[in-house]
Amino acid sequence: MTTLEKAQLWLTDTFDTETKEKVQQLIDSNSPDLEDSFYRELEFGTGGMRGIMGVGTNRLNKYTLGQATQGLANYLHQSFPNQEIKVAIAYDVRNNSKEFGKLVADVLTANGIKVLLFKNHRPTPELSFTVRDKKCNAGIVLTASHNPPEYNGYKVYWNDGAQVVPPDDENIIKEVYATKFDAIKFDGNDDLIEWIGEEQDDVYIDACMENSLYQNVGRDNLNIVFTSIHGTTYTTIPKALKKAGFTKVDLVTEQMIPSGNFPTVESPNPEEPAALEMAMDLAKITNGDIVIGTDPDGDRLGIAVRNLNGNIELLNGNQTNTILTYYILDQWKKQGKITGKEFIGSTIVTSDVFFDVAEKFGVDCKVGLTGFKWIGKMIRDFEGQEKFVCGGEESFGFMTGDFVRDKDSCGSILLACEIAAWCKANGKTMYQYMIDIYKEVGMYYEGLINVVKKGREGAEEIQEMMKNFRENPPKEIAGSPVAEVKDFKEQTCLMVASNEKKVMDDIPKSNVLIYYTEDGTKVCVRPSGTEPKIKFYVSVKDSINSEADFVAKLPILEKKIEAIKESLNLN
Repeated sequence: MTTLEKAQLWLTDTFDTETKEKVQQLIDSNSPDLEDSFYRELEFGTGGMRGIMGVGTNRLNKYTLGQATQGLANYLHQSFPNQEIKVAIAYDVRNNSKEFGKLVADVLTANGIKVLLFKNHRPTPELSFTVRDKKCNAGIVLTASHNPPEYNGYKVYWNDGAQVVPPDDENIIKEVYATKFDAIKFDGNDDLIEWIGEEQDDVYIDACMENSLYQNVGRDNLNIVFTSIHGTTYTTIPKALKKAGFTKVDLVTEQMIPSGNFPTVESPNPEEPAALEMAMDLAKITNGDIVIGTDPDGDRLGIAVRNLNGNIELLNGNQTNTILTYYILDQWKKQGKITGKEFIGSTIVTSDVFFDVAEKFGVDCKVGLTGFKWIGKMIRDFEGQEKFVCGGEESFGFMTGDFVRDKDSCGSILLACEIAAWCKANGKTMYQYMIDIYKEVGMYYEGLINVVKKGREGAEEIQEMMKNFRENPPKEIAGSPVAEVKDFKEQTCLMVASNEKKVMDDIPKSNVLIYYTEDGTKVCVRPSGTEPKIKFYVSVKDSINSEADFVAKLPILEKKIEAIKESLNLN
């Protein structure tokens, strides 16, 4: 079926007048948006369904959301027969999120499903917590994380509070694609909606404190600067910091105003220093010790601390998670809680430093595919056998304990502030604490290279790049011979010197390649599941014995990453 024929199907009486008018306008104007709006159907990636808002099968709108929700409703009835089914729904600050939340609730209640709907914006991790706390069968959050303002999205959580994984995700997708647009039930029943408000925030914050705080040292002497970057955490983080006893908290007031247009930043992504620029500027005025920002749906966090020169510097996700993980395990060890049956969670694109940290403390480090859904699956798979301590991934996500089954900025922020306060009370900075950890386990340094390829042609280019990397792997990277090639699509590991190929079937198939070189460099190549990008995750390492060593070797490792970019023609 051609793109035009697909579009013409949206001119039938199944669709409302406004939708039909917009589709007709695309057809009449021969707009290039017509192709991108209809050439495919939105898919569930690592972060669920995410796309640009507008009319069409490849857009987020009433009908694609309705189709997804009707398919989910059908699968819930199959999975929980003859039961009262409950689904919690939250939404972030994005344009249309609140309306989409009610739309999704209406489809569920039209299918006889009880809905617990938040009255206003709430962070994604609070939704994950609520699914477990309220014993729901599933959860839905309307969010596109840190994508640009024209995006929105839809994530599905299962009854354990984690995002859906196989076989549930595959079965839901089958039901979604089997659902015709004229089969969507839009006429909701408000009698089946239970509204959730601020009372749930307190329960969630208490759980964050219980799972994230270990020692009350110097909390009233830490200068904190926080920004929600126009996102949902204006509802929770200031309250949580106050409740935990952090009294010196300065807010970036302009950015505490929720807005789906994110007016003060180009991108509301705390991975990018520019998103925290206003917070860093405020820290100069307030003599801030730590700067914290969260993304629109409040699961990711960016942390900036004072470096060895006294300047505020944004830590990358691996650095932040190294500090948080090491500190937690150190506290567990001091409390005698490590028995050898504990584990931390990580992902294949995250730094290998976590294997070293886990080994130091005598716990296991389990690794899954990209996305916190896989860390959530680890917890479920090993429940009753091994105790989950904490988990993180390089893309600025971390969680403490298993009370939330997704990355959680609230618990992570409380923990980070405790560490910063403890460091300050002991005459050092969080940055110096990071260097102390590197002295113990080795110094790792990472770089992320994003190659953006938009639209249908871009998607094809990304496919071609992956095909070329798979069929013609580099023999050396920045002068160091490639020693090992892991192909997660083929589920094989090739030891280059011996030409020995092993099967890796402990992790599900995914279109990801990892190269290890003889000098310990790791390069991971992966197309994004939610954005028009191919990503290159680079990790290099060395050993250090002192702060002076760190200062000397940091520029060397930075240059090495630049050489790797050049070697792979990514400049």
